[in-house]
Amino acid sequence: MAAMGTGYLAYAVATAPLPPALADISVSRVVLDRNGDLLRAFATSDERWRLPVKLADVDPLYIRMLMAFEDRRFRDHSGVDPRALARAVLQSLSEGRIVSGGSTLTMQVIRLLNEAPTRDVAAKWQQLVGALALERRLDKDDILALYLMRAPFGGNLEGVRAASLVWFGKEPRRLTPAEAALLVALPQSPESRRA
Repeated sequence: MAAMGTGYLAYAVATAPLPPALADISVSRVVLDRNGDLLRAFATSDERWRLPVKLADVDPLYIRMLMAFEDRRFRDHSGVDPRALARAVLQSLSEGRIVSGGSTLTMQVIRLLNEAPTRDVAAKWQQLVGALALERRLDKDDILALYLMRAPFGGNLEGVRAASLVWFGKEPRRLTPAEAALLVALPQSPESRRA
């Protein structure tokens, strides 16, 4: 029985399509000065403020805080963290409600790219299969860069670069610990924390 379940999962992962947004994520058009500094940005065709961002352009403190808060074993798992999933299920069973999530950063990227809900079993299965498939096709830094560009920060604001510019008036290269912590926490519930 377990072999059949494992075989089904392997088949699902092997045949999982990449999210359509992966190949062509629309980003805001930007106007730069001669030094490459941002002068003006324009909303995307879907009315989002989603600025291009590279991993190297984000403060390492933010990256460390993000992984500590969201997915401690990000660099060690293959898209799904069985320990985090087991913990989340056990907590939910013992408390009778969802206490914590078991999603990895890769699973969150799949949810963000598919713009899909997260609270039912079918959606979690799709995230799990999508995360395993995505990890087979992209390296960890590319997956992290996708998260940095698509994380929600309230309203039509997406990505750490857009959020840093709007919230703090500066690029995310150098953040204070408080700024980094706020940017890590906002995607948890972006609409309720937006002023």
